[in-house]
Amino acid sequence: MGRRRIHVYHALFDSMPVDEAATRAAVEKRLEEVRRYRQVGWIRKEAFITAGYEPRYHGATHAVSQPTEQLAIGNVDKEAELVRKSELLDLAMERLSEEQREVIRRSYLDQKAEYDFISCGEMGISDRTYRRIKASAIRLLAAAMRLEVYQEEELHMAKHGVG
Repeated sequence: MGRRRIHVYHALFDSMPVDEAATRAAVEKRLEEVRRYRQVGWIRKEAFITAGYEPRYHGATHAVSQPTEQLAIGNVDKEAELVRKSELLDLAMERLSEEQREVIRRSYLDQKAEYDFISCGEMGISDRTYRRIKASAIRLLAAAMRLEVYQEEELHMAKHGVG
């Protein structure tokens, strides 16, 4: 039998009070967000009514409402954020082994939704091994993309030296 490699992120991940379920949900949410962005792109929001060019002051605040400007800025910022998240995912995926990349790609990033048991058969590995590789890859992606969710109680106790 071959020696099992322990990645640096695994040792770090196991020693910190991380909420596994919440962290997995955060990584899966990010993967889904990036998959949708890569497939469809960013659909820009548009104003329903063109704003007038004259300022309309509201009460004593003298604040000027600029919905078209705010909408345009929001569109640019959101697209830039999605591009950044996609690039960060690419960098994080480079840190995974070939097997882990394949599992994440099949499970989350491919256009066609495929069940895990079908991917297992196509890859020639058991379901248990597939799930183990997937969990390991998700832990590594969480650490690489800084998506870990810490357990508050244990974090508080560790911070204050209680326990």
